[in-house]
Amino acid sequence: MDFLPPAREVNRFTEAPRGRTLAITGATLFDGRGAPPVPDAVVVVREGRILAVGPHGAVEIPAGAEIVDATGQSVLPGLIDAHFHLDGDIPLPSLFLQRGVTSLRDPGAWIEAYDPVRSSSAPIPRLFLTGPHLDAPPPAHPKDALLVLDPAEARAAVHRLADQGASAIKIYYRLPLGSIRAVNEAAHERGLITTAHLEIVDAGDAVRAGLDGVEHVTSFGTAIVPLREAEAFRQAVLADNAARGPARYALWSNVDLDSPSVRAILDLLVSEGTFFTPTLAIFERRPGDRGSNDAEVRAFTNMLGFVRRAHGAGVRIVVGSHSDVPHAERGDAYVRELELLHEAGLSRGEVLSAATLENARFFRVQDRLGSLEPGKIADLILVGGNPGEDLAAMRDVRRVMLNGVWVGP
Repeated sequence: MDFLPPAREVNRFTEAPRGRTLAITGATLFDGRGAPPVPDAVVVVREGRILAVGPHGAVEIPAGAEIVDATGQSVLPGLIDAHFHLDGDIPLPSLFLQRGVTSLRDPGAWIEAYDPVRSSSAPIPRLFLTGPHLDAPPPAHPKDALLVLDPAEARAAVHRLADQGASAIKIYYRLPLGSIRAVNEAAHERGLITTAHLEIVDAGDAVRAGLDGVEHVTSFGTAIVPLREAEAFRQAVLADNAARGPARYALWSNVDLDSPSVRAILDLLVSEGTFFTPTLAIFERRPGDRGSNDAEVRAFTNMLGFVRRAHGAGVRIVVGSHSDVPHAERGDAYVRELELLHEAGLSRGEVLSAATLENARFFRVQDRLGSLEPGKIADLILVGGNPGEDLAAMRDVRRVMLNGVWVGP
């Protein structure tokens, strides 16, 4: 996977004013790399790039720099969302930007669907778009799918999407293994990352076929249950897409998290360096939730447990919001995912790294985004309080800088 070039966003930004230098002082620094937070830090930004960063007294503030006093706040890299869905909500990307998400990837929407977003006067995050997901008939989401019937069509579809500017390729759950392998091969030929929502195809087989990332914790269900149970699930969903919702909760409600199959899939993800976007928030079911049942609650508990084991094994976990989730208000899905990853065993610092530099590595843009380091683009946020002590601070975004320019409230 190291040969793949970086992903490129489909939108461009106004350059920061020439000659402008700004110094953020007094904040607690979380640099995105997982280092301990630095109190009373200084971040110097010049012409859209980070010039210097470090503790007060160790960083020289250039003469004439504009000073931003951020005492009592924390400064972090801009958040990156690996799994955002527009679904026709044109103002939503701008709202996510105000909540600190400076880059997002939509894994399954026509690039043209973002034309109204890009033409809006509102500031928006960096948009990394896959184009429609590649699926086999009958599709679960016809308006967001590009149907391919065999490996040859799969390869051709990848090249068409690459020609349109796709930042990555998304595989959807009906695509058979042979076509998944063809997608991976064609995408890598074009320098594109592949990621997949699976469930029907065994996740281990898909990873061995060259997949770079896996979306959703539920994608691993058929890989970790006994073959007979996995086949019953496959047949039910192949017969009717609508069976997928209740069937996956039933499947996960009885998962044995201590089974050899769980250990095997986690070992494979680690050895292959595969990225995992759990999107726990979309599956969250708690006792007392309206319309939920005991099996769904057990299933979600097992999903949390699977992510806990994945983290313990060293799997590369990143943050994806899914945009609209049951236990968050509009615009707050990303923070809810942060909280659930912490509940699943990631430390607060690890959650923040998953949201920033690790996601930048998934996008292959870590050379310019994802951490506060000299030379990188100045995408950063200021939040009230200290998220290293309480992730609730991430709900209090005070200011957002995109490409070295403050985004208006």
